[in-house]
Amino acid sequence: MSDSETVPSATAKAAAEPMPPANAPGSPPRAPGGAPALPQRALEIAAGYAFTGPALDLGALLWDGTCLPDAQIRIPLPMLNRHGLVAGATGTGKTKTLQVIAEQLSAQGVPVFLADVKGDVSGISAPGVTNDRVASRAAEVHQRWTATGFPAEFYALGGIGHGIPVRATITSFGPVLLSKVLRLNQTQEQSLGLIFHYADQKGLELVDLKDLRAVVAFLTSDEGRAELKNIGGLSTATAGVILRSLTAFEAQGMADFFGEPEFDTAELLRTAADGRGLVSVLELPAVQDRPQLFSTFLMWLLADLFHDLPEVGDVDKPKLVFFFDEAHLLFNDASKAFLDAITQTVRLIRSKGVGVFFVTQTPKDVPADVLAQLGNRVQHALRAFTPDDQKALKATVRTFPDSAYDLEELLTGLGTGEAVVTVLSEKGAPTPVAATRLRAPESLMGPVDAATLDRAVTESPLHGRYAQAVDRESAYERLTAARTSGGAGGAGGAKGPDEMKPAQPTKPAKVVKPKEDPSVVEQVVGSGMFKSLARSVGTQIGREITRSLFGTARRRR
Repeated sequence: MSDSETVPSATAKAAAEPMPPANAPGSPPRAPGGAPALPQRALEIAAGYAFTGPALDLGALLWDGTCLPDAQIRIPLPMLNRHGLVAGATGTGKTKTLQVIAEQLSAQGVPVFLADVKGDVSGISAPGVTNDRVASRAAEVHQRWTATGFPAEFYALGGIGHGIPVRATITSFGPVLLSKVLRLNQTQEQSLGLIFHYADQKGLELVDLKDLRAVVAFLTSDEGRAELKNIGGLSTATAGVILRSLTAFEAQGMADFFGEPEFDTAELLRTAADGRGLVSVLELPAVQDRPQLFSTFLMWLLADLFHDLPEVGDVDKPKLVFFFDEAHLLFNDASKAFLDAITQTVRLIRSKGVGVFFVTQTPKDVPADVLAQLGNRVQHALRAFTPDDQKALKATVRTFPDSAYDLEELLTGLGTGEAVVTVLSEKGAPTPVAATRLRAPESLMGPVDAATLDRAVTESPLHGRYAQAVDRESAYERLTAARTSGGAGGAGGAKGPDEMKPAQPTKPAKVVKPKEDPSVVEQVVGSGMFKSLARSVGTQIGREITRSLFGTARRRR
């Protein structure tokens, strides 16, 4: 079924019927805005969400156990780049909330990125199916529900699973992010930073894991040890730990995540031909048992966007809204340098038009410095079965503005698809806390079948750009050539990487040889592969800015 083949429900048609005029015989009394009269406190809350500009509809106000559909709870579209938090216990409806927000963003021309950890978000590409529960929810919140699929692109880390392969080079991934993936301690992380710094200085491209292993092995050899002596050296024990970590990492089947063509994060900023924002879904079920890896890769995507995008200040609508699912995995066992980099990225990326929503179970999963940057909150139900649960509940309540509700009682009594909401108004001030019955997604609430997913992947124009891995000359090949071509003596060996520098001009010819055919040029210019290879043979700007956020070389453009 195509996006245009919609299936409106009976309740949608009923909701579209006009309401009787204010104060007509038999009609309920109305508030000044035309809505039926509300209790005074509820009216004050509703007034806080009466925005004049474009906004996303979340649902209807809940007050004293009653759903008040004429009091709509909304988020101003320009405030989506002020970041947000969607939290709640398992099974309370967080994924459906993401779907509702993502659908409306797409409809308003805003691209969206979603991490699909459990495999149930792919349904956003297909029209939903009406049933009694959907019809009932639509009627309760006065939603004009229409089954609609949204334009989507599916990705998979390293091509593991259903999706277009997403890869990063070791060079651009950076030492701090890689240290988290390898579970290195602070000393080992600092040593890894020295290795990256050396590789940057010598022009050694770290494309994949074998490149990094080759550089570490060289720097701990008799020929290469002197290379690091002037900047602190690299102990044999630390190098051994790094090499063992790399070997174990590769043995777990994770080598495919690093390499070329490197993914161009500009792909996430596209819109469909009909003007709707493209929903980029990163399919993670095949790697959900490797949380350190996929959560850190998400951070790499965000950091890459940060250093590539220009400053735009306040905009009418975001360039991209990035949903960071299972956010607690990102912060678990994170080093101070890593947390500082996250905080800085979240704080500054707003001015580049990108909104970030963290999705987790409780606000305490997010460090205070990051939580302070999240202006929009959708808090689903929390459980309080244990003393630790009670403590988390009280901590969550303290993160909200003063409220007309008893939030401790409310948060433990919310049903599925209900949440406590506060957002930033059009003027940037927090809105009143509002218990909300949320709208139903209009796309499929569940995964599409594997055959449909695979067909969408192979038919995508991006499949040809990223499907086939490229293994060109990089640090491993250069160091191997330096070793076998024979520097006589230790001094000659130590200069191995420098001795190979004259050969660098031959690399572009090797990599871009297919560009002799003009039709190939038209196909690849602007693609992810083109960007990856261009970075590798033409410039180091991308990785240098990454270093400014996540580690060593802090040079400017």
